[in-house]
Amino acid sequence: MAPNDSAPATEEDREPGAARRKAARYALPVAVAGVAAATIGLVPALAATGDPELPKISAQQLIEKIAASDTEQLSGTVKISTNLGIPALDNLGDLAGSFAPKGETPGQGGESADPGTKLTELASGTHTLRVATDGPDKQRLSILDDTSEYSLIHNGDEVWAYDSGSNAAYHATAPEGAKGGKGSDGSGDKDRTAPKGAPTTPKDFAEQALKAAGDTTSVTVDGTSKVAGRDAYRLLIKPKQSGSTVGSITVAVDAKTGTPLKFTLAPSSGGKAVVDVGFTKVDFAKPAAGIFDFTPPKGAKVTEESDAGKAAKEHGADNSAKELPLGPGSLGALGALGGSDGDVKVIGKGWSTVYALSSPDGGAGAKADSTADSKAGAVKPEDVPAEAQQFMDALGDKVTGKFGSGTVFQTRIVNALMTDDGKVYVGAVTKDALIKAADQAK
Repeated sequence: MAPNDSAPATEEDREPGAARRKAARYALPVAVAGVAAATIGLVPALAATGDPELPKISAQQLIEKIAASDTEQLSGTVKISTNLGIPALDNLGDLAGSFAPKGETPGQGGESADPGTKLTELASGTHTLRVATDGPDKQRLSILDDTSEYSLIHNGDEVWAYDSGSNAAYHATAPEGAKGGKGSDGSGDKDRTAPKGAPTTPKDFAEQALKAAGDTTSVTVDGTSKVAGRDAYRLLIKPKQSGSTVGSITVAVDAKTGTPLKFTLAPSSGGKAVVDVGFTKVDFAKPAAGIFDFTPPKGAKVTEESDAGKAAKEHGADNSAKELPLGPGSLGALGALGGSDGDVKVIGKGWSTVYALSSPDGGAGAKADSTADSKAGAVKPEDVPAEAQQFMDALGDKVTGKFGSGTVFQTRIVNALMTDDGKVYVGAVTKDALIKAADQAK
């Protein structure tokens, strides 16, 4: 069971020059926010109605039960909430827009149903989704708002997205390998569905978490629960290492089918869950075939995938994010920084993993090496838009160490240290762990 995914939205770049350098420099906090978004996720707390009595099961048996789950047909309602401790991401468009030329907006401009942009809205707040899947060739995901609905539909070779609020549609061809069969890893799930991107169901999150399990992880069965009216076991995943921002991950697993029904990520700092996603209703019967049919309504503005790619290239955007090595400490959080140039260095392992890379513009303290760089202009405080400065002040924390000095940008789960000499350290670790990693790299 794999829902429709989409490629993460990319930072709008313009032709080389001062504006682009400023955008790259001050967009890092936004990238960190979006990362935390595109990587761990979404979602709500679901009330349990008593703990059912179920046969005893070991953690290994429960993991095997999840792996053996062959659920390919289901429909239901998913509630998803995210509390990253950052400003709502639907307001970050205004911040990104402050870097764009007058009269232009980052990305493709205008109204668009491109899932690469739309699904990032799931990175903050609480949302209600309707999901349906009928094997590897048919999935539908709908995000429900008070007055509109956004749907992403994969039906065989076709991928459609439609935003009823703007009457805009997006059309693409399903990527090669998205029509069933085995994935490149032999799992039968990889690359089978339309655009990759933000996870949207408990199974998506659970699979990411289980990939992280190893000798740095404690995995136990923590009793039972009732989710969406179904009996479930609770699988508890916790880091054995100190320094991680992840406190624990709990996965409620359907006792009958082995399908994950609920996923909760709690931060080590305590308080509300960072991610809580789960079914409020679920039906394992075959969905009606018509659910996966779509024809653009009359008057809808349709954007073709090829047109969108051309527009992105004209604006200088690079949609081919580099793949970074993933581990439990990253939780996929580095995807939004994939556009950075230079090698990526891995520091530590497990939940304390930190990734070191070069800053897009060489760092705040980097000086121009040539006349061209001088003309491009170094970033000055007075050049920073008020919205960007406000965002940075809210997240930034000046720090020093053996590495020198820099600024730590924090969320409740993914943090980044940007040093004044142009290095960036990112991970699902605490501020102290970032500084320690930077000192170690020095």
